[in-house]
Amino acid sequence: MITVWGRRNSMNVQKVMWALGEMGISYERKDVAGSFGLPEAYTRINPNGVVPGIVDGDLTLWESNACVRYLARTYGQGTLWPTDGIALAHADQWMDWASSSVNPPFFQIFMNMIRLPADKADTTQIEAGVRNCARVLMILDTHLAHRRYVAGDALTMGDIPLGAMMYRYFTLDISRPSLPNVERWYEHLVERDAYRKHVMIPFGHNADQWLVEEQKNAGIQ
Repeated sequence: MITVWGRRNSMNVQKVMWALGEMGISYERKDVAGSFGLPEAYTRINPNGVVPGIVDGDLTLWESNACVRYLARTYGQGTLWPTDGIALAHADQWMDWASSSVNPPFFQIFMNMIRLPADKADTTQIEAGVRNCARVLMILDTHLAHRRYVAGDALTMGDIPLGAMMYRYFTLDISRPSLPNVERWYEHLVERDAYRKHVMIPFGHNADQWLVEEQKNAGIQ
């Protein structure tokens, strides 16, 4: 039984939960961070005080991509963890690209539109985030022109960090460029039970609604 520490509406927690769901691994999730606070027991697991953190036997691990890699390597050989070396290298590459190239501008959008009170939101940052997300997602769109998923014909760990962002990206009230291949890929993700359960979680339209939605998910596994 793997224990996942982190609130259900955290995108980084959703990466781990989606991976577990795809592999059918038993788990227990504990509400931590955000409006749930940080108990001392959790800060011993992750001294950074952010989520997620996981416990698997004697192992404690944090950093969402590291958690996904560990779970895929340990429990998902031939599925989330490709046995083909080239596919594995590509999956690894796109995980890092999601963190370095897509997450920074997307964070600007989401933080200012959803997480911050309206009087503290920076519209300049939103506009820059929308513009830069569009630019980098065009790279992904070109890559997906002849692929069903980022590393080939099958879902791998490489899809998870990017895919976790896409529900929010396509749900937010922002302008988006034409991304036919990204949209097709996203439709494949939406067809997956684990994605619908663990990623497609309503987050509201502002900071107050975010907290309401967070509390609605308390205790849901």
